Amino acid sequence: MGIREDDKRYAVYVAHRLDLIKYATPILGSREEAEDVVQEAFIKFVPQQAEAPSALKAYLFRVVRNLALDVRKRRRYDLRERPDDTPFWGLPQDHGSPEDHALFCDQVRQVSEILSDMPADTRLALEMHRFGGYRMEDIAVHLGVSVATAHRLVKTGLAEFVRKMK
Repeated sequence: MGIREDDKRYAVYVAHRLDLIKYATPILGSREEAEDVVQEAFIKFVPQQAEAPSALKAYLFRVVRNLALDVRKRRRYDLRERPDDTPFWGLPQDHGSPEDHALFCDQVRQVSEILSDMPADTRLALEMHRFGGYRMEDIAVHLGVSVATAHRLVKTGLAEFVRKMK
C-alpha cells in the first residue's frame, strides 16, 4: 500500500519536507541523518483515519520526531556497547619473546642517541617531518628558515640517521 502523487499525504509530505528536515536536524545533529529519517517517515506515513491536511501535518511531524529520537537513542546505545576507539599505541602490545623486547629497546635507545647527537634545528626538523607529519612549509615557518633550508635540514638528518644506524 503506497502513496500516490495525487494523495493528500503526498502533498503534505512534499509541502513540509524541508521543514521536517530542519526539525529533525537539531535532534540528530546531522542533516544527512535528518534526511534519512524524513525519508523513512514518508515510507511509514500511512494514517488511514486522518484526512484533514492539518492532522496529516501533525502526524507527519510526530513520526519524524519519534524516528529521530529512536535514531539518537540507538546511537547512544551503540556508543555504550561498542569497544572504545583506543589508538593502536594505547592498547597492550604483545612484545614477543624477551629477546625481541630487548632488541626493540636497544633500537629505541639507539634512535634516541642518534637524535640527541644531532644539531637542534636538524633534530627538530627531522622529528617534525617524520614523527609529526608536518609539511616542509610548516617546518620552515616554525624554525624561521626558508623551505629549501627546512628541506636540507630534514635531508641531512635522514642521511646522518641512516649512516649511524648501519
